[in-house]
Amino acid sequence: MSRRTLKLGAVLLGVGGPGQHNTWLDPEIPADASVDIGWYLARAKEAEAALFDLVFIVDSQFITENSPNHYLSRLEPLTLLSALAVHTSHVGLVGTATTSYNEPFNLARRLYSLDHISGGRAGWNVVTSGDAGTAGNYSRDEHYDYATRYGRAREHVQVAQGLWDSYEADAFPRDRDTKVFLDPSKQHRLDHKGEYFSVVGPLNLERSAQGQPVIFQAGDSEEGRDLGASVAEVIFTHAPTLDKARAFRTELRERAAAKGRNPDHVLILPGISLVIADTDEEARAKEDAKLGGRSFERALKELGRPFGWHDFTQYDLDAPFPDVAALGERSFRTQAEGISKLAKDNGYTLRQVVQHLSDAARSPFVGSPTTVADTIEHWFEQGGFDGINVVINAPSEFALFTERVLPILRERGVVRSEYESSTLRGNLGLPIPENRHTAARHATEQQTTASQQDTADQQVATEEPAAPTAALVP
Repeated sequence: MSRRTLKLGAVLLGVGGPGQHNTWLDPEIPADASVDIGWYLARAKEAEAALFDLVFIVDSQFITENSPNHYLSRLEPLTLLSALAVHTSHVGLVGTATTSYNEPFNLARRLYSLDHISGGRAGWNVVTSGDAGTAGNYSRDEHYDYATRYGRAREHVQVAQGLWDSYEADAFPRDRDTKVFLDPSKQHRLDHKGEYFSVVGPLNLERSAQGQPVIFQAGDSEEGRDLGASVAEVIFTHAPTLDKARAFRTELRERAAAKGRNPDHVLILPGISLVIADTDEEARAKEDAKLGGRSFERALKELGRPFGWHDFTQYDLDAPFPDVAALGERSFRTQAEGISKLAKDNGYTLRQVVQHLSDAARSPFVGSPTTVADTIEHWFEQGGFDGINVVINAPSEFALFTERVLPILRERGVVRSEYESSTLRGNLGLPIPENRHTAARHATEQQTTASQQDTADQQVATEEPAAPTAALVP
């Protein structure tokens, strides 16, 4: 049995995500990196050269003038990943797509097209859209409540997976001699009628190299954790300490097992920030400079996002944190409740909340290459995670990880020395889902064979034995 190895993801954030207010000022980063296909392609090739499992494209569909710079102007994930697919050969291609504002048939087709274009390297990060303002871009007066959002998400994934099983693996003989293109018995309608969706099918795409795209998910609410344990094969999260990381991984694996799933097929990949320098002291100074370069005014405005983009600039910074937790009910509810609880438990003012959240952004993965490698290995061996998602902005910073930290981990056997597969599932160590119709066919055939054997055994048992031949007496 091969040794468990650390999985590697790269989050491509161009000109900077939340809290990265001045990232775009770095001369290494094109000012339009978030819409520059050349920038994405270069980073994807670097990740593949370093034997990463995947690159990950985040997304949302509602912005304000206070949104992070990368969010203000960025490429649509599946279109972008399709472009990367034809210039890479092994690295997985994972994109965010919402179940709240997509129809299952359309999204299943787009994702499966990416899976075919890439030769079986597609992954879907399932989200329900935390930005309540998204509703206004889709002809709705208000966003779905939590129960509806997660109910739709679960059914949406189930429908997509059903559509991906529309064709069995050998449905297309394409035999020119017999002039048989399709075996109709291997094509299957879905005929789904559920609470939220009605989909006939079949999907007009044959089975892909990895059977189905890998399902990713991120959500820390009770509903989010339950969804992840139910359908996700890889779960994105945040891990501020080893104890919290280990507790989250343990809980999600136990939830998955309780639902009848193999917990080893649910991988936990937190997003992490790396700060690497020649010495630990230099790395800490580097992190201090990064955090010190943050804009308090931008942080104050970004604080509004979990609360439905509530405007916090209207309050006295040194007054108690306002009672606005309810504003997150149809937005990022868990995050909004957590911030409000933090303020209440500690008697924080608004200013202190902003400052605390900024200080909390300090990373456990800061130091010399050896220190960072030691920390990653320790967390991995102690059950903190199955892999890491590394945020990529400046190429030189990414190179510090790939050229100085990864060789240490590779020498220790923590990360792979070569790709195991050309598919995302293969590299993540996840099984190819058996087509449900093929499985049913095999089950029927086995039952028939078993029944025939039982019948034959009964016939033999009921046959009357021949009378014994009398012994001849001389």
